[in-house]
Amino acid sequence: MEFFETLRKAREAKIYMGQIPHSIRQEFLRECANELESQSKMILEANQKDLSKAKEFGLSASMLERLTLNQDRILAMAKSLKEIADFPDPLNKILGGFSNSKGLEIEKVSVPIGVIGIIYESRPNVTSDTAALCFKSGNVCVLRGGKEAQNSNKAIVEIFHRVLEKFKIPKEVIIFLSCEREELKELLGAREYIDLVIPRGGEGLIKFVSEHSKIPVIKQDKGVCHIFAHLSCRVEQSIAVIVNAKTSRPSVCNACETLLVDSGFAKKFLPKVAKALKQEETILKGCKESCEILAENGIECEEIPLESYHIEYNENILNLRIVQGLQGALEHIREFSSGHSEAILCEDYSVAEDFLNQVDSACVYVNASTRFSDGGEFGYGAEVGISTSKLHARGPMGVECLTSYKYKIRGNGQIR
Repeated sequence: MEFFETLRKAREAKIYMGQIPHSIRQEFLRECANELESQSKMILEANQKDLSKAKEFGLSASMLERLTLNQDRILAMAKSLKEIADFPDPLNKILGGFSNSKGLEIEKVSVPIGVIGIIYESRPNVTSDTAALCFKSGNVCVLRGGKEAQNSNKAIVEIFHRVLEKFKIPKEVIIFLSCEREELKELLGAREYIDLVIPRGGEGLIKFVSEHSKIPVIKQDKGVCHIFAHLSCRVEQSIAVIVNAKTSRPSVCNACETLLVDSGFAKKFLPKVAKALKQEETILKGCKESCEILAENGIECEEIPLESYHIEYNENILNLRIVQGLQGALEHIREFSSGHSEAILCEDYSVAEDFLNQVDSACVYVNASTRFSDGGEFGYGAEVGISTSKLHARGPMGVECLTSYKYKIRGNGQIR
């Protein structure tokens, strides 16, 4: 019953959180940032323990990359906290106001969501980012990280708890759970304590949470991101964008997984981009036609069936497919996209606008890398996740996405 007692305390703490002045929330986050920097050695030692156990868990190269912390990443985590602290207060903002026909004064005001459960895998920076975003927006957070990052996550939460104690704020406003899958099911059923669940992780975790949760869920689904190279594109510029989108950090959800090439210039363009990708040790897979073109140019490419285009590799692997112009690209994206991020490389204005208007994903780009789908790059300091849902929040989720609203109505004795 200790598990549910913890959740009960979290529910009680949300009343306290909603009353903390913005200036105190700012000071708290800045102090947490300073502590992350000063305690980096302790965090790195904890992270090393997790890395030493990684083989026991059979982690993939991409999961290992996400798990690994270094001095630069800790400094980046601290920087994010400082940026979040500097943002305007997202609470108590008047979002709208009017008088009705009976003379009632009605205001629409932003408020915290309440208690938010964050369920995630591997990446310790999620611990500090999400705790900070929830605190800034007046929410209690219940963090459930993966066992592979247990020591790293505990070290980071310990720092937040020390600062909470210093500010005389109940530690229940930031709760860290280390529960197994069966307890996770109980967590997902605790709708009387938790108001919203946000899962961050692989396809298996997202599916598990979606199937078992009795609490509303905002999904960060897998990132099957596409780039379509239109025959009007600037070749050298486009190759640089593609190489960046695939190889700068293949393990993350905004990395490109499929390159679609316009049939009108595939024989000219595909070998050039393939050679650039091979220099970055990218493994190429593709349709029969793309593999044949590359074979003629002495470049290795594995032919794959259509269903493979659903895969999010999180590795330095790229799918290729030749399509018939814009319509072919749109049809492929409708069939295989996870709704995360898509880009077109194109110098034809009307084609680019059609792509922007017709692609139904959270982030749609023209002549830019999908790697920009990120809370920091969007000016949010960090994100709780990149939502592929359409209700409440979509795309990178900053502090504004962690608020709801209520109506404040002032009357003078009106009755109906």
